[in-house]
Amino acid sequence: MSKMSLLENLPLFFTILFLTLNSSIAANAIYNVKNYGAKSNGKIDSSKAFLGAWAAACASTSPATIYVPKGSYLLKSAYFLGETCKSKAITLHIDGTILAPSDYNVIRNEENWIKFERVTGVSIYGGTLDGQGASLWACKNSTKNCPQGIMGLTFSNSSNIDIRGLTSQNSQMFHILVDNCHNVKLQGVKVSAPGNSPNTDGIHVQYSSKVTIINSHIGTGDDCISIGPGTSNLWIENIACGPGHGISIGSLGWVLEEPGVQNVTVKTVTFSGTQNGLRVKTWARSSNGFVRNVLFQHIVMANVQNPIIIDQNYCPNNDNCPHQGSGVKISDVKYQDIRGTSATEVAVKFDCSKKYPCSGIALEDVNLSYRDQPAEASCVNVGGRASGSEKQTSCLG
Repeated sequence: MSKMSLLENLPLFFTILFLTLNSSIAANAIYNVKNYGAKSNGKIDSSKAFLGAWAAACASTSPATIYVPKGSYLLKSAYFLGETCKSKAITLHIDGTILAPSDYNVIRNEENWIKFERVTGVSIYGGTLDGQGASLWACKNSTKNCPQGIMGLTFSNSSNIDIRGLTSQNSQMFHILVDNCHNVKLQGVKVSAPGNSPNTDGIHVQYSSKVTIINSHIGTGDDCISIGPGTSNLWIENIACGPGHGISIGSLGWVLEEPGVQNVTVKTVTFSGTQNGLRVKTWARSSNGFVRNVLFQHIVMANVQNPIIIDQNYCPNNDNCPHQGSGVKISDVKYQDIRGTSATEVAVKFDCSKKYPCSGIALEDVNLSYRDQPAEASCVNVGGRASGSEKQTSCLG
């Protein structure tokens, strides 16, 4: 094309560009929950308004955004079903705070507070989810006649999920649950609940593949991140954990037929004052489950009670413990560049199955101290190797 013909066609080019940009902007429809009756005073249930906005976005044939403006919105419970959605790209953009009822009896018969079921291409950007779980925790800590509680934000049987900049706080139970999902990314997430709040895991992943959790701060009364059966290709990086019970694989092996956990990477994590650091826990009973190909790398412990622990005789409160020997086979777990301080004398504890000893356990440059002295390590039914500095914390050959 000559220089002159190129110049002649410039107006046409810009016209096409303008129309393309305008059509793409118009194609991304925005559904404001207030237009569907949501009230931002935090006192009137806005569940129907949120579900109305979801129905409209779901019916869209192009990308859609559900917008939650500033303010507080009370949701008793909301189930967002995606099986019949035409749109494969729905964004929930939250500038406000979504509140659960402070009275746990209002939703005591529900299993989930906010649940996305069978959705594809859903994104959540920003905002705060406040589970207002304090009254239930108080009940649990004083008497046993209390409901179990409900999950906070759940994604189930879903794929291509993106969660960014979300704050989840004070959930009755787990804050975020990823169950039977594929291709999920959580980044810049903040999870917070008091250290004495029961069963308030930060993020729990189970029966899911290709899940990424990065650049997040998690402090709860239970595991910061817990990894359940059937989890594969999980990537966890740049996490601050504390208070809480650490990052745990398990508990596993409660049932005989159970899918295993494999291909897990946990790197660049700081644990501060947590009950555990890096933990694998299985019940001492028959199971065909497994844990394999796990890498823990570049980890800092700050006054952690059990920095590194494999517990295959897991039995909280020593209540009706099975004592059968765990059937879960643990192999190829590598701990690389783990340093910092332990709150107890034994910083590395491997208590593996008497039926199926742990194999392929590797400690590389693990340096943990207790009261300014090298911490100790304990090994039961474990095979593996240690390498790195002479002062490293190890009980492996």
